[in-house]
Amino acid sequence: MFNSMNAMLKARQTVLEKGKPVIVHANCIRIGSHSNSDRQELYRSPEELQEARLMDPLAKFRKILLYSEKFTEEELGTIEQEASIVISAAHKKALTAPDPDPASILNFVTAEPYKSEKYPDGIPDGSGPKRKFIEALNETLKAEFRLNPDTFMWGQDMASGDKGGIFNVSKGMQKEFGLKRIFNAPIAEDFIVGTANGMSRFSEKIRIVIEGAEFADYFWPAMEQLVEMSHDYWRSNGQFTANVTIRLACGGYIGGGLYHSQTIESALSTLPGLRIVYPSFADDAAGLLRTSIRSKGPTVFLEPKALYNDPIAVTAVPDDFDVPFGKARIRRQGDRLTIVTYGNTTHMCLRAAEKVASENNLQVEVIDIRSIVPLDTETILHSIEKTNRALVVHEDKVFSGFGGEIAAMIQEKAFRSLDAPVKRVGATYTPIGFNHILEKAILPDDEKIYKAIKEILAF
Repeated sequence: MFNSMNAMLKARQTVLEKGKPVIVHANCIRIGSHSNSDRQELYRSPEELQEARLMDPLAKFRKILLYSEKFTEEELGTIEQEASIVISAAHKKALTAPDPDPASILNFVTAEPYKSEKYPDGIPDGSGPKRKFIEALNETLKAEFRLNPDTFMWGQDMASGDKGGIFNVSKGMQKEFGLKRIFNAPIAEDFIVGTANGMSRFSEKIRIVIEGAEFADYFWPAMEQLVEMSHDYWRSNGQFTANVTIRLACGGYIGGGLYHSQTIESALSTLPGLRIVYPSFADDAAGLLRTSIRSKGPTVFLEPKALYNDPIAVTAVPDDFDVPFGKARIRRQGDRLTIVTYGNTTHMCLRAAEKVASENNLQVEVIDIRSIVPLDTETILHSIEKTNRALVVHEDKVFSGFGGEIAAMIQEKAFRSLDAPVKRVGATYTPIGFNHILEKAILPDDEKIYKAIKEILAF
C-alpha cells in the first residue's frame, strides 16, 4: 500500500520536474476467486492461496498500525465495529430501496444537442462564399475555437508548424491557438479517446475535438474507450456527459486499399449514446461540425475524404451556419422513387437520378440523411408516401450495412405505401482492393445505382 503510494508520488514528481513520461509497473495479487462461480482451488495450490492471503494490504496495514503503536487493539476494534455498523446500514438501505421503474431505461441515453434558432431545418440561405469541403471544416473549427476559449483539439501528426493532421483539416490552428489548445497525441487511438473523456470531466464548459485516428480504418483500438464514453451519460443518470467530437476521415474512392478505405458507421451505430453524422457537401460539413462542437455528449463526425477537395462538394457556406441532428435534406425532388443516401454516394445518386430524368423524364427524389444517429425517419417516410418506391444507397457493404436498418424501418412503417420491394446498393461483402479495377468492382458507382433505379421503376 505504502509502496504503491510512494511510487505514484515519485512518478508524478518526475513528470512535473523533467517533463518526461513514466511507466509505473504494479504487481497486483488476486486474493479471492475471479467470480462467484470460480473455484480457484482447482488451479491454485494451498500454498499459493495462503501466500496471497498474507499479502492482503488491509491485514498488513493493520499489523503496521499496531507495530508502530499508532493504535491499540481496542481502538482498531472500535473503528472496525463502527465501520461494520455503517456498512450494515447501507446494505439494509439498498435492500429496502424501491425497484427501478422500467420506463427509466430510456432516460439519459443521449445528451442534449445544441438547438439552432437561425437554421432550425439546417437549410442554408444561399449566402456566404463558396468553400471546398476541407475549407469549410477548417474555417468552422477556427470559428468555434475563437468563440469558446475552453475548446481543445489533439490527434496524430496534426500540430506541427503549418501541418494540421494527415489531410491538413486543422492547418494553421496551432499557430493561432497555441500548444496548450492544439497538440499532438501518441499513435495510440485508445489513448486519444480515453484522455478526451477524462479531460471533459474537468468542466462542463470544455469542448474537445479529437482526430480519433488518422483514418477511420485505424480507430478499432479505441473501441473500448468509445464504449465507455457512449454509456457515461446513461449510467451516471444524467450527471456526466463527455462533450467530445470525434473526427474520422473515412471512405474509399482514393485507391487506398484495405486500410485506408473503410466506412465504419454501421458498427458505431450499435452503441447507444453516440450521435453519428456523415455530411456530403461543404455547407453540411460546416453546419454539422458546429452543432457537434456546441452540443453536449459525444458525436462521431465522419468525413468522406474523397470529397475534401472535390469540386462536386463545393457550396456556399453561410456565416455561423449550423445543421440540427436528425434532419435529412432533400437534394432532389421527385415523385417516382425515393433514394436514401449519405456521404460519397449522395453525388452518385444525384447523377444517376439526372440520367434517368434526361432519358425517360422520370423524376427520382434523393434524400441526403446527413445524420445517421439520430435518423430523420419522418422525411424518409413522407417521401415514400409520395413515390411508393425506395432505394437505399451507401458506400459500406450491403451485408450488415446501415442501409439494412433503413430498409427495415421502411418495410415496417411504410409497407402499405410500397409498390416494389426496397432495394439496396452498396459495396460487396469483401475487403476493399487497392488496385483501382478491384476498387471499382467492389464499391458502388453511378452505373450500379442507375441500374438499380431502372429495376425498381420497372417492377
